[in-house]
Amino acid sequence: MDHTNHVRLSTTELTPEILEGATVYGADDHKVGKVDHVHGAGAGSQVIIDVGGFLGIGAKPVAVALSDLDFMRDEDGDIHAVTSWTKDQLKDMPEHHH
Repeated sequence: MDHTNHVRLSTTELTPEILEGATVYGADDHKVGKVDHVHGAGAGSQVIIDVGGFLGIGAKPVAVALSDLDFMRDEDGDIHAVTSWTKDQLKDMPEHHH
């Protein structure tokens, strides 16, 4: 996917209501996971990403800093995020426990 024409979200849009459910694309532009939920608000918040699994079964939740993700809106208005990590790197992170 070419993200060059996608509009970056403003800091006021970085809210759980907008970010939850967003697809996360990794370093090789493959889907690496989905935003499950967000802790906090604004730049200091943590994003919990469900990595791997199939249809939500067997996915592993990991916590990353919001600043490590680049959230944007595509031509259809759908929210997604881009990170420099690969799926394997995310899977190697400690599991996030609620």
